[in-house]
Amino acid sequence: MTQHSQFALLGKRRFLPFFITQLLGAFNDNIFKQSLILAILYHLSVSGDRSLLVNLCALLFILPFFLFSALGGQFGEKYNKDALMRALKLAEVGIMLVGAAGFVFGSLPLMFVALFAMGTHSALFGPVKYSILPQHLHEDELVGGNALVEMGTFLAILAGTIGAGVLMSHAHYAAAVATAVVLVAACGYLASRGIPRAAAALPGLKLDWNIFAQSWSILRLGLGQRPAVSRSLVGNSWFWFLGAVYLTQIPTFAKEWLHGDESVVTLILTVFSVGIALGSMLCEKLSGRKVEIGLVPFGSIGLTVFGILLWWHAGGIPPGEAPYDWLAVLRHHETWAVLADILFIGIFGGFYIVPLYALIQARTDEDKRARVIAANNILNALFMVAAALVSILFLSVAKLSIPQLFLALSLMNVAVNVYIFKIVPEFTMRFLVWLLSHTMYRVRHVNLEAIPDEGAAVLVCNHVSYVDALLIAGSIRRPVRFVMYYRIFSLPVLNFVFRTAGAVPIAARHEDEGIYERAFQRIADYLRDGELVCIFPEGKLTADGEMNEFRAGIERIIEETPVPVIPMALQGLWGSFFSRDPNKGFFRRLWSRVSLVAGESVAPEAVERLDLQARVTSLRGEAR
Repeated sequence: MTQHSQFALLGKRRFLPFFITQLLGAFNDNIFKQSLILAILYHLSVSGDRSLLVNLCALLFILPFFLFSALGGQFGEKYNKDALMRALKLAEVGIMLVGAAGFVFGSLPLMFVALFAMGTHSALFGPVKYSILPQHLHEDELVGGNALVEMGTFLAILAGTIGAGVLMSHAHYAAAVATAVVLVAACGYLASRGIPRAAAALPGLKLDWNIFAQSWSILRLGLGQRPAVSRSLVGNSWFWFLGAVYLTQIPTFAKEWLHGDESVVTLILTVFSVGIALGSMLCEKLSGRKVEIGLVPFGSIGLTVFGILLWWHAGGIPPGEAPYDWLAVLRHHETWAVLADILFIGIFGGFYIVPLYALIQARTDEDKRARVIAANNILNALFMVAAALVSILFLSVAKLSIPQLFLALSLMNVAVNVYIFKIVPEFTMRFLVWLLSHTMYRVRHVNLEAIPDEGAAVLVCNHVSYVDALLIAGSIRRPVRFVMYYRIFSLPVLNFVFRTAGAVPIAARHEDEGIYERAFQRIADYLRDGELVCIFPEGKLTADGEMNEFRAGIERIIEETPVPVIPMALQGLWGSFFSRDPNKGFFRRLWSRVSLVAGESVAPEAVERLDLQARVTSLRGEAR
């Protein structure tokens, strides 16, 4: 992907029709569901408990995710995804015609049938929606593409919720809603006709129509993936748990703690949705157009901090003679603190969820991707049901207030994510790398596109500081296996990072021949597996800012496993706290501009250590 904004994807046929299709689907889901809820509460003559019927709406929409997500995952592997999307969007038109008839004739059973069918449509559409992205986007576009999808989804939910209120306030609300939902469904189908071909990943797959057995099988498939993927599924579902609690409690929170009317509920929903959209949009910039899972711990920390602050800031607004509207509630300075907390919960939620989706897509085999995403949908549904049960337990049984529920939720977030990050320490490692490369230094990248996106290669670079490996790892889109002096590898704290990253400790042959030989064996294994290996051929940190002579180890590596070599140079690190400059200081060169410059690839048969040294010296230039 070029250095243009992720919004450039909206100008490409391989993304725009899909984006419009899924956006209109999310919008229609919410405009129909919310209109039905408002009709039950304010317009229809119903016998029985209206609150029970509203809860039945939630059940009818979420139940298909338990029943049919596994089937959706199988469909997504067996059939061409573009054709499947068109079929589902055409089915949506038929479903909305049934729903429209329900509104026109005031038939609650017809509306319930349409709502269940829309839930089924969404359960079947979800696995295709997320598994098609890696087929149409390059890996460095995945974060930006997912960010746009998440932004669009939450803004569509908001627009559908508000749009339903507008339509239901119309004197002829039934005709207005009926026309709107059918029109939106038709537009979604027309948009789907522009989606480019996306071939079936597993056309020979035999469909299993036993939805219960298959749901269990697909859940096991998803949770049986490598830990980074399986725990990302759990993290993703935990986010929907948080979102379900917050979104469910917002109306009551606005009424009882902000003393507001319906417009205050809309204000809070708007701020929350805008926060998610902003966080999603910022993900690409903060991640450097790669799948940067280091943002996940950052997002988790923000969710906890601002959840606690929301508890702290709640309750400071005095009640009025009548409920405040949104303008009146903004006159209280306490409201601004609450809204800021909600905005940042949304922003950090975006930081949390977008990289998780991108990781699941990037690290799942293509012939399993749709089914793994189906497993994610089943988990999401389970977690959202659990969210309702936990809310009932805390609010009705434990008698917590809503702000106290938010506090409990924030503390639970710590526990859940500590579990995830303990099982998959790569999250923590990438967070430390990301933090270093975005706080202590401002890293400029030059010609890093010379580094291949796949396949084995060796990177060679000058060695200036103890954090060279971290800065390089934070700059390159794919995982890098570093070869480093065993004493640096063993440094406290950093050792955790290096071990997690699969670094290779090496010693001089005269120091420890065993470590020396094991290092070359492991390097060869990595290269045979198509990995990217980085070495510092000087064999030690510079003591004066100048480069030391390259050692012969690089030649042995290439003789044993012939792969291309990419020379690189770090500029601007000498004199920083982590260098060996005797005049260094912690604040010296803090936040300074550091550059990582890559040169052109050298063929294995042309590799010679002194030539590589000359290339790295030339790339470094006068900068130290």
